[in-house]
Order: sequence, then C-alpha cells, then structure tokens
Amino acid sequence: MQFSNVTFAKICIVRKYVVILHQIHVKFHLLIVTIMKYKVYISLFMAFVCSIVANAQGPNNSNYYYRNADGKKGSSLKTSLCNIISAGYNKQTYKQVWTAYKTTDIKPDGIHVYDIYSNISNFVYGTDQAGNYQKEGDVYNREHTFPKSWFDDASPMYTDLFHVMPSDGYVNSMRSNYPYGETDANAYDKNNYKSANGYSKKGYCKTPGYTGVVFEPNDEYKGDLARNYFYMATRYENQITSWSSPVLTNSSYKPYVQWHLDMLMRWSREDPVSEKEILRNTEVYKIQKNRNPFIDYPGLEEYIWGSKVNVPFSYDNYESTNAIIQVEDTESSTHDNAIYDLQGRRVQYPTRGIYIRNGKKIFIK
Repeated sequence: MQFSNVTFAKICIVRKYVVILHQIHVKFHLLIVTIMKYKVYISLFMAFVCSIVANAQGPNNSNYYYRNADGKKGSSLKTSLCNIISAGYNKQTYKQVWTAYKTTDIKPDGIHVYDIYSNISNFVYGTDQAGNYQKEGDVYNREHTFPKSWFDDASPMYTDLFHVMPSDGYVNSMRSNYPYGETDANAYDKNNYKSANGYSKKGYCKTPGYTGVVFEPNDEYKGDLARNYFYMATRYENQITSWSSPVLTNSSYKPYVQWHLDMLMRWSREDPVSEKEILRNTEVYKIQKNRNPFIDYPGLEEYIWGSKVNVPFSYDNYESTNAIIQVEDTESSTHDNAIYDLQGRRVQYPTRGIYIRNGKKIFIK
C-alpha cells in the first residue's frame, strides 16, 4: 500500500506522539512507584517515632505526668516538679480525709487501717476513728506528719493526704509537734517516751547537729516519712519560706537544716520505696490529682540536693540512685529464702529491722 506524502507525514507525527505518550506513561509509572516507596519509608519512620513516643512514659502508670521536668536538674528540677504536682490539685476538706483513708491506708483485708506510730493497734476503718483516747490502741486519728503548727494550720497543707496519715491517737499526742529525729530515749527524763514494744520513741536528739527533743518513728516508716518531707519541700516551695520550725531554714531550695536533710536522705536510702507506698501514691492521685515524685522515682532527692544535682533528670529513662539491692544466692537452691541486709550482706540471725529476701524488702519485728 502506498501513502501520499501528506498521509505519510501524518502517520509519522502520530507515531512520534505515541512514543512521547509511552515515555510519559513510563516516567509517570516510575514516579508513582517512587512516591509509594517513599510513603512506605515515611510510614515506617512515623511508626518508629510513634513507638518511641508510646514507650516514653514514666513509672507506675504516671505516663507523661513528669514530662515537663525532663532535662532539668538541681533547683530548676525542683521548681519544675513543684509546678507539675501543684497543677490541678484537688484540695480535700478535713472530713474528706477520713473518707480517703478507706482507699489510701486500708490494709489488704479491706477492714483495718495502717498505723504509722504503733504496732499493737488493729483499728477498724470508720469504727475506731477519732473519739477520746486514754492509752495506746484506743483510736486512730489524722496525723500531720509535717506538724500543722509549723505552717499555722494553713490550707491546702492542712489536708494534703501525702503527709496527713492515720496514726494511733495517744502516740500522736506524745509526738506533739516535735521534729523527727533519732533518740535513745533511755534516760530517766520527763521528755522521754516509748510506745509499746519501743516502736516509736521521743527524747533528746542523738544525731549530731541538734540537741533538742525529737520524735523517732520506727525504721519501717522512716523512708516513707522522709519522702513525705521531700514532697512537702517541693510541693510548697513557694510557701515554705515563711513557715517556722527548728528544722526549717526559710530557703525555698533547701528548706531543711543540714543535719535534718542529711538524716532524711539517709532514712530514704535505708528504707527504700515499698509496694505499699506505690499503691498509696496511686490512690492519693485518684483523689488529689497529684503525685509524690519521690515515690515514683526512688532516690530523686539526690538529683535535687545530693550527689546528682548536675545530672539531668529523665522522666522516661530514669537512673535510680536508691533501688533495692538485688542479691543472688549462688550457694544452693536450698537458700532461696536467704536474708540480706541493705548492704547486700547475708544475715543468718536477723534482729528487728529492714532486710532483703528474694529481692524484696521485708521488715522483721
């Protein structure tokens, strides 16, 4: 078949456009493939980022609660924590404190209340609260572990559940508003007192730095109470400068005199955070809508006042300075219940105090 010159020219033009269209199709296909490939990369990258963010959460289901304190250190860390645990605070009435104890300080049996000052009481929640007392074991009341007279009964400190805890009414009255300290309470003196079994004591301070009368709680609660005081120093750093006590300095950063701060930090090391404290922290959070960071982060006080003041705080990758020592007994499988002191030394005949067994803190009465 023969084509005219005009027809042949048209055919050439059509072929040229077909080739161009094919090239455009190929390039478009390659573009689509490239875009899809990068979409996969982007999706994988985003999934990776999301997985990191999802795992970047604080301990004890605190999630992102402490995120704004990330990277802070020393006094800046303390102020940041103050802002965090003050925001959204739900102040309780004094009557509501009684109600709170039903979840914050109830024993596993769901009936009896924990007592921070006596080990002979067995108070029933509600039934044995308040009322008159003549001796240890009569009733429990609301103890301001940080004495309310120090802050002139002011609010919101007056009902802050982190430091207002149930205790034996009679022993509480013997404590009065004396600062916590360490005492022998053996000498015959009107200021000396011991609760049943010597569980709590009052007398002249034997810790260097103070010679006045102090109240010494039992070893079982010393760490708990120390962390209460760290909380009070942080939560109320803007108010504590105006409070009055033999152990206060009127400083917002270091509110406790040195001997008292040193003692509290030692108490916290020797009596580490327990599961009971963690559960109480969670229950208080449900009510007050704030947390005690010194329970969530054992040894946090070292980052504020101690050996790690120059180390940035990481809310989701925290390096504890005060964890319970984990001890492996390699002698034989028959020693699974071996008992160790807090320095990791095996104890064959433990006396009364705090020890480690199977990696957990125990208290031997």
